Amino acid sequence: MSMNQTPASERTHISFFGKRNAGKSSIINAVTSQSLSIVSDQKGTTTDPVYKTMELLPLGPVMLIDTPGIDDEGELGELRVKRSYQVLNKTDIAVLIVDAAAGKSPEDEALIRRFCQKGISYLVVYNKSDLLSEVPQAKEREIWVSAHTGLNIHQLKEKIASLKPEDSHNCPLVQDLLDPLDLVVLVVPIDKAAPKGRLILPQQQTIRDILEAGACPVVTRDTELKDLFSRLSVKPRMVITDSQVFSQVDKDTPEDVPLTSFSILMARYKGDLESSIIGAAALDYLQDGDSVLIAEGCTHHRQCDDIGTVKIPRWIRNYTGKDLNFSFVSGTEFPEDLSPYRLVIHCGGCMLNPREMKYRIQCSLDQNVPITNYGIVIAYVSGILKRSLEPFPGIAELLSGR
Repeated sequence: MSMNQTPASERTHISFFGKRNAGKSSIINAVTSQSLSIVSDQKGTTTDPVYKTMELLPLGPVMLIDTPGIDDEGELGELRVKRSYQVLNKTDIAVLIVDAAAGKSPEDEALIRRFCQKGISYLVVYNKSDLLSEVPQAKEREIWVSAHTGLNIHQLKEKIASLKPEDSHNCPLVQDLLDPLDLVVLVVPIDKAAPKGRLILPQQQTIRDILEAGACPVVTRDTELKDLFSRLSVKPRMVITDSQVFSQVDKDTPEDVPLTSFSILMARYKGDLESSIIGAAALDYLQDGDSVLIAEGCTHHRQCDDIGTVKIPRWIRNYTGKDLNFSFVSGTEFPEDLSPYRLVIHCGGCMLNPREMKYRIQCSLDQNVPITNYGIVIAYVSGILKRSLEPFPGIAELLSGR
């Protein structure tokens, strides 16, 4: 991915909902002035959520999501409806498309209630208004349009833009911890698991955030870190490392230089760092036969020594000495029922938008299942969690007495 391209997880997610043949795909095509979605008179043309990243003025970078009809029928149709509802977990702005002649259905009203429950900004769009003898006066959160004639499509775009939520990140990634011209050392292992020819997303984002602060990133591999320190004339403000080499980087970083990981930064930026720290303590209470869920926000080809499915389970078994059962989910898969698990361990969530990451965390907390983060677990079992939290004022106190 180009470093000039806005990541999907950082885009405003705009989801289009409605019954079959309400005109969701037609509205998307009209709003974007492109044929992004297939349009047909046959019901149920959209069978799975369709995702499209683009620039949509005046909003800027967005992720548009076209969903299956919420009135789909049959066993397969029920699965499609469930997929549509799952999209709510990542939706920043919801656009409900209603056939103007038919009016809102019970399914539409149920969706609106769900928008309100989840605190999602929404707009009801009455499509096919050109077929009416008279277009009614729009109420709050409503607009009457026609994808066929272009009626009020420009106004629709303006209304969608007005619903843009406030920045949902908890805080900046790292720039609030830095002063101009601070030196920050980033440790990036280059091995067979590293994407060929590029850095992974958290590394790219951290470099950009450091530059935004007017500070100076220095990128090195773990194998050169020790020699790098011998050549630096200025003490770094901090070292940020890939979690997989946390232990070795801890040994090679002078004690008076703060150390943390990309994964821990992501927990603070996009999730809930405090809950993740508290959740890691559950490792000390795991018993033989307990189940642990390891969740990743992306899907990728797994290497033979994969961090999520191989290394972390091995490190946890070595730390606890317990015979544990591990389950793995990735991408959009995240179980609603977490009761079978004693602990959830999640990746940094760089591929998930903040709303979905916070949804997953809240699911765990609501069900009294501790949830933590890859980097925090690795630091915890390595005995360096307290050190890895030193860059964050007030956070290290959570470990007091432990």
